[in-house]
Amino acid sequence: MPRYVPQEIEPKWQRYWEEQGFYRVQEVSDKPKFYNLVMYPYPSGSLHMGHCRNYTIGDVVARYKTMQGYNVLNPMGWDAFGLPAENAAIKQGIHPQAWTEEAIAEMKGDMLRMGLAYDWSREIGSLDPRYYKWNQWFFLKFYERGLAYKAKAWVNWCPVDGTILANEQVINGRCWRHTDTLVTKKELEQWFFRITAYAEELLRDLQLLEHWPEQVKIMQENWIGRSPGVEFEIPLKDSQQVIPVFTTRIDTLYGVTFVVLAPEHPGVREWTTAERRAEVEAYIEETLRATEIDRLSTEREPEGVFIGSYAVNPLNGERVPIYIADYVLTTYGTGAIQGVPAHDRRDFAFAQKYGLPIPVVIAPPGWDGQPLREAYVEEGTLVNSGPFTGTPSSLGRERIADEIERRGLGRRVVNYRLRDWLISRQRYWGTPIPIIYCEVDGIVPVPEKQLPVLLPEGVDFTPSGTGQSPLATVPEFVHAPCPVCGRRARRETDTMDTFVDSSWYFLRFTDPHNTQAPFDPATAAYWLPVDQYTGGIEHAILHLLYARFFTKALRDLGLTTLDEPFARLFNQGMVLMGGPAMSKSRGNYVSVQEFIHSYGIDTGRIFSLFVAPPEQDVEWTAVRGGEEGVHRFLNRVWRLVTEEAPTGTGSPEANQAIRRTTHRTIQKVTQDIERFHFNTAVSALMELSNHLVAYTQEQGFTPTLKDSLRSMLLMLAPLAPHISEELWRHLGERDSIHRQVWPTWDEELTRAESFTLVIQVNGKLRDKVEVPASIGEAEARELALARERVRKHLDGKKVEQVIFVPRRLINILVK
Repeated sequence: MPRYVPQEIEPKWQRYWEEQGFYRVQEVSDKPKFYNLVMYPYPSGSLHMGHCRNYTIGDVVARYKTMQGYNVLNPMGWDAFGLPAENAAIKQGIHPQAWTEEAIAEMKGDMLRMGLAYDWSREIGSLDPRYYKWNQWFFLKFYERGLAYKAKAWVNWCPVDGTILANEQVINGRCWRHTDTLVTKKELEQWFFRITAYAEELLRDLQLLEHWPEQVKIMQENWIGRSPGVEFEIPLKDSQQVIPVFTTRIDTLYGVTFVVLAPEHPGVREWTTAERRAEVEAYIEETLRATEIDRLSTEREPEGVFIGSYAVNPLNGERVPIYIADYVLTTYGTGAIQGVPAHDRRDFAFAQKYGLPIPVVIAPPGWDGQPLREAYVEEGTLVNSGPFTGTPSSLGRERIADEIERRGLGRRVVNYRLRDWLISRQRYWGTPIPIIYCEVDGIVPVPEKQLPVLLPEGVDFTPSGTGQSPLATVPEFVHAPCPVCGRRARRETDTMDTFVDSSWYFLRFTDPHNTQAPFDPATAAYWLPVDQYTGGIEHAILHLLYARFFTKALRDLGLTTLDEPFARLFNQGMVLMGGPAMSKSRGNYVSVQEFIHSYGIDTGRIFSLFVAPPEQDVEWTAVRGGEEGVHRFLNRVWRLVTEEAPTGTGSPEANQAIRRTTHRTIQKVTQDIERFHFNTAVSALMELSNHLVAYTQEQGFTPTLKDSLRSMLLMLAPLAPHISEELWRHLGERDSIHRQVWPTWDEELTRAESFTLVIQVNGKLRDKVEVPASIGEAEARELALARERVRKHLDGKKVEQVIFVPRRLINILVK
């Protein structure tokens, strides 16, 4: 009997699958399509067992759907631009491209060693000019439609990377890549994508995503943050200027006793009086060093500074002072708020600190006219509100909004927490923004025929920390002729946020070698939407939101008819080691190659699926040692197929029992894979193998056993593809197991041979008894009436009716 040596059989079958082009697919097929996609990774070199879990989940789905008869697209590529490569290259003194290509080679090698069923003929990388050319093309199309624009704005600044961060890349006030680094603010001119143009649709279409985790949809809904309200103008005293203000509580307008501007508000410096300027500027400088989290914290006392100017309440004409305060942000509303201390908790604390009036304009039930001890923020009745006094506050909101609109002071609007996507980055390793600045013609898009604008080589890409891109130091890149007038002009030197690369890569996979367009719409329409998308929940309001925006924008460009790119989404849990997630940079990891050397990758795949439900995090140190049990299981399967046993026909009873067990396992494993319950699918296969061992010991090798072994190997194939392939051939099969049809179960054989019959008297449980599954009503009635526990409830009573529910219960109605 040959021994199970995975280190020998696994490379053999990997070579065979590659040589035979097993996983290359075409659009022309008489099979239904299935687009399976695992989020393409940032290339970081060799894989660890955390990666193994993620890629195995996607591979199981691809192989399973192939065996179910689908034409499966299962591609892989590389999210290759970005700061980690640039920072690693700086550290090692090499070019980011050299570092990235080496990392890709290592990572791809490990993926091949894992036996992953990827169509490598469709491999893409965002560092390839043939790919990022289309990033630039999309930018130009967005610019033509007003979806790309340049504006001066206060931006999030990571001092470690020396670059800007989008709002979505600031997590708890810290850089998403450097979680110990506080983000600061800079005022710079930057490029934005107008994602807010799709805010309402992005929010509304969440209801279309029936097969997305509810948590992800809630996170996106909260991030978009829809707030219906009124935007109106508060005039400056003794001036023609006005301050636009947004509020969701226009019913409190008569209670405004001050106005608060964000320290970054563009009007602050102009409206600050000379005697207040020094204190105001010192406060602004201090505020810019604080994080948004700190500024918005309700646990700290709000602080502000009076700027010396006044505004006028537009309804009652009262003069109110203007302050700046750090709890007001330019990233929400207009960057200015009405201060209504009686009906907003933070305004209440602010007014108390600075001695500002706190008039009540929404009376709580039973209010006696006395000053409030705390802000009242619920519904009530308008008081001290001119002609609206006595109106319920909910109705008052509508009537005061009507009055504001009638006077031309403002209008009803819907505001969003979502801000436009800031895509400018002051780093080298990314897609150059295809814009030229001409002193005569202004901002000029690079003509499409000149794309791609290539990244230059020989660049000192060490971040300056000044906000200037390394590309600005390369004269041959910066200086370019104006496409309109031909005069000497200069190129944009910022590069694009790398999330631009990943916002459409799933479309490129459908047509990766197209040189005339980013993809052919008809080809993309065949494959899309992605039927199953798998990746981490950390991308809920980054990549997933941006990809949804891109899809809708490309639809409006006529490139696709899709509204949503991903039909189903699964968020896998992380593999932790000693607390944090496995990470090579932290040194807390077990490499895939190390595991293969010890056990083979099939054991690694099965183990990664078996240790916990795939959506849950798993601590490696808590489950380490379990791989031995998985390896023993595969060895048991190996011996079942390869060990010689006496041949025979088996007893009818034993044969029927093992058929039942096999078909119940087929049913369970199928349903478990459909529901992503991979751990229980593995458990069911382990139980089946134990039954088959016992059967073999008693009955020998029989035709029934061979049928069960075939079914077991077919079910095992998506999970452990190499050993399944090897043993399939050992059973005498000539074609690959991965080209076979997924097994189906016989409903009759999955039915239980017995069940627990519930016996009720007048609907109340009186007894339970195990009975044959075939029991009929007459037999069940006779059995129930004879049970001692039932008879004592029948004494002296007449049986009026017997209700029998097959395979469940019998209810005896007595009077």
